[in-house]
Amino acid sequence: MDKPVIVITGGSSGIGAATALLAAQRGYDICFTYHSKESNAQEIAAKIRALGADVIFVQTDVSKEADILNLFAQIDSNFGRVDALINNVGILHQKLFSDVKASDLEKLFAVNVIGSFICAREAVKRMSKSNGGKGGGIVNVSSIAARVGSPFEYIDYAATKGAIDTFTMGLAKEVVDEGIRVNAVRPGLIATMIHTKGGEPGRIERLSPAIPMKRAGTAEEVANSILWLLSDESSYITGTLLDVGGGR
Repeated sequence: MDKPVIVITGGSSGIGAATALLAAQRGYDICFTYHSKESNAQEIAAKIRALGADVIFVQTDVSKEADILNLFAQIDSNFGRVDALINNVGILHQKLFSDVKASDLEKLFAVNVIGSFICAREAVKRMSKSNGGKGGGIVNVSSIAARVGSPFEYIDYAATKGAIDTFTMGLAKEVVDEGIRVNAVRPGLIATMIHTKGGEPGRIERLSPAIPMKRAGTAEEVANSILWLLSDESSYITGTLLDVGGGR
């Protein structure tokens, strides 16, 4: 029997890489995207193969529709099916909202929102029972920032994740009759490189004392939540936003 195929955007590091490795352990074959560091992608792919899963990785800028269409063409050619999509790619940069430029917003929404929309569109086409698919699951990676607003850090990023939350709830209702469940995880403070890339390497140390559990989460803890939302254990759950934030 063919293994189910999971597509993960941004799978060469952080939450995406942790999800790819866990999915391989759970019996999926993997397609993941990376943006620029092919060496990181090769390293994760080698670990996936060591777990007995087939894997392809595709350089993709999710802000470009042509790149996304190429991604799914590669999936069609190599696997011929899509069973799960994890919209994981996201960017941010810490700054006061008064310093945000229109070009910043255009890039942020192109990557964090429009890219997720187009990836989901292509996955739904392939999963939908009316198109000959077998159904499946989509998990969008949102953020607790959507709920708290993230003042003095990144209101713009929080707003993109608010859009993802609304998208999750609406799409879940639209595709439920196609056998597709759509949910989101909303990570809180997670120990990945996104904080360094966003401009504050010490953000975890600064904010951890204010979290009820007094620590940052791990990428593996988020990955466990994502895979649970794809599993039969959550078969009656769709349109749900699952906070993974240590009580925040």
